[in-house]
Amino acid sequence: MNRSPASSTDLWSYATLCIVILFWSGNFIVGRAVNGVIPPFTLALVRWSGALAILLPFAWRHLRADRQQLLSHWKAVLLLGLTGVAAFNAFIYSGLQFTTASNGLLLQAAIPALVLLFNRLFFGDRASALQIVGVTLSMLGVAVIVLRGDFAALARLTLNFGDFLVLCGVVCWALYTALLRLRPDCHPASFLTATFLIGAAAVAPFAAMEMAGGASIPLRADVLGAFAYVALFPSLVAYVLYNAAVKNLGAAPAGQMITLMPLFGAGLAALLLGEALFRFHIIGMVLILGGIVLGAVGVQRQLRRINDLNATA
Repeated sequence: MNRSPASSTDLWSYATLCIVILFWSGNFIVGRAVNGVIPPFTLALVRWSGALAILLPFAWRHLRADRQQLLSHWKAVLLLGLTGVAAFNAFIYSGLQFTTASNGLLLQAAIPALVLLFNRLFFGDRASALQIVGVTLSMLGVAVIVLRGDFAALARLTLNFGDFLVLCGVVCWALYTALLRLRPDCHPASFLTATFLIGAAAVAPFAAMEMAGGASIPLRADVLGAFAYVALFPSLVAYVLYNAAVKNLGAAPAGQMITLMPLFGAGLAALLLGEALFRFHIIGMVLILGGIVLGAVGVQRQLRRINDLNATA
C-alpha cells in the first residue's frame, strides 16, 4: 500500500471499474447463452486469441522494447497469465455448463474477501475494520439479489461439480488481483499481450480435445457475435481498465467492485429482456454500494495513517 491517498484519478478509476463490471456482466450472460452451443475451452480460446489478434498490431512496438523486462520477470508474468487469463475464464465457462447463473454469481461474491486474505498472506497487508465491514456488506448485498430477498433459499441451495469449478475460478481471480503488484514495470500493452498469449496457449490443448471429441461450432450470426463480444469488450477493453484501476486503487478496492456484477446483470436483464426490478434489487444495491464506499474510506484512512507515520519518522 504505497500510493498517495485520495488522488484525483480515484473517482475515474471507480468509474472505469463500473464499465469493466458492465462488460463482465455481459460476458456472464453470453457464457450462459452459448451453453451447449460453444464448448467452454473453445470459447476461451477464441476469446483470448481474438483479443490477442486485435491487440498485437498496437502492442508490437512496445513488446519489442519491453522484451527483456518481460523475460526477466517471466515467473510473475506466467503466474498472472495462468491465473487471471487462462484458469479463471476456463473454470468459469466450464462451471456454467453444470451450474446456474445464480450459484455462479453468489460464489463470485467471495472474491473481495479472498483478495483481502491473499494480501495478508503474501504481502502482510492488514485490512482495516471498515474494509472488512464493507466487504461483508457487499457480499450480503449480492446474496440479497441472487436469493431474491429470500434467505431461506440458502437451505434449498444445492452445490454440484459446476459450483466447484466456479469456485476454482474465483480463487484464481482473487490471486490474480492480489498478485498484480508483481507485474513488471513495462507498457500495459506489452503485459497484456504476454498474458493473453499465455492464456491462449494454455487453453489451446483443451480446445483441441473438444474438437477431437466431436464438438463443432455453428457459424451463425449469434455465435459470431458472441465471439466478437468476448474477444473485445470483457477481454481487451476490460483488462486494460481493470489492471490500471488495480494499479491506482490497490487490489482490495478494485476486487470489491466485482460485487456489482449481479446488480449490473439485473439491470441488463431489465433493459434488454424487459424483466422487472423488485425491492430486493434496491436493497441489494444499497448494501453493495454502501460496502464499496466503506471499503474505500477504510483504505484512505489507512493510507493517511501510513503517510502521517512516514512524515514523523
